Amino acid sequence: MLANPVLRQRGMAAWPAFAAGVGYLLVVLATRPLAEPALLDEMLSRRSVWLGSMVGGLPTSVALGCLILLGLRVWPGIAIGAVVGGLLTGMSLPLSMAIAVGNTVAPVCGYLLMRHVRFRIELDRLRDALTLVFLGAFVSGMVEATVGGPTGIGFGVWHQFWSLWTVIWTGDAMAVLVVVPLMLLLPKARPPRGVGFSRWLEGAGLLLGTLAAALIGTMSSFDVLFLVFPFLIWAALRFQLAGTAPCVAVATVVVVFAAADGTGPFAGEHLYTKLITLQVFSGAAALSALLLAVIISQRNQAQREIEAACNQLVDAMGRLDRVRGGAAPLASLIAQRRGVGDSGA
Repeated sequence: MLANPVLRQRGMAAWPAFAAGVGYLLVVLATRPLAEPALLDEMLSRRSVWLGSMVGGLPTSVALGCLILLGLRVWPGIAIGAVVGGLLTGMSLPLSMAIAVGNTVAPVCGYLLMRHVRFRIELDRLRDALTLVFLGAFVSGMVEATVGGPTGIGFGVWHQFWSLWTVIWTGDAMAVLVVVPLMLLLPKARPPRGVGFSRWLEGAGLLLGTLAAALIGTMSSFDVLFLVFPFLIWAALRFQLAGTAPCVAVATVVVVFAAADGTGPFAGEHLYTKLITLQVFSGAAALSALLLAVIISQRNQAQREIEAACNQLVDAMGRLDRVRGGAAPLASLIAQRRGVGDSGA
């Protein structure tokens, strides 16, 4: 099941659509003025196309996160929030409705595909990480670009449909890879207990190190973006999803700004080359970090289960020893038999 049963048990069944719609509307109002220039013909080769593509994908990623956490019942709130947001930012009703269709259909399709393969919000399986990257990010981004791309007619850029399609797809996919893992941490968000100062210091150092590595990789004349990956590995080993999600977000945002400025590996590159580089980097970073985080989580879970089984075995042996009374302890008998077997071998 995709929807979180804990949320349903807390009495949220009566108003999830309203909550999702209000949250989505706030995101639209905050991002739509920045995202609009990316759809204009004269801006398709300027800085705003990069910021606009990333910022423009935030509402879709938030909608997908709401669907994953609260279920399919919230889609009317998302659709209404998209229409109202378009109207409040100065769009006409037909154009607002056209954009709302793409902003609603894309996350709903991504959600249904993820539910079909039984995605779990705990992200504790390899298939969950693969599902989020390929179905949640790439496929839903394609749906958004395909459905929302024709709205470029309203902005007079139909002749650059494929450029617009690529920009929308890249922005939506990157936004999903950044925002949705952070949203999946919300059900487990609670004040940490028993966490020492060294742990907080390590987490802060991890974020700062990721930021520094990303800045060096995007400002240097050498292609050294791979410097980010050791910090992503560190985050996965030490903090699992709680560490990888913020680090991937930091690295992706820095790379987007570098593509906007045309620095580092993006210097002098064509629009499509930059888009492909952005998509490959964000996908590789998110997939690598999520897969490793899942593997570490599975290892930790297996270790806890083994320790619990060992404790149960020790308790059972203790009870048997007490039942035997004055006889030799069962553990000693087992050790003696093992000694005899080893000497016979």
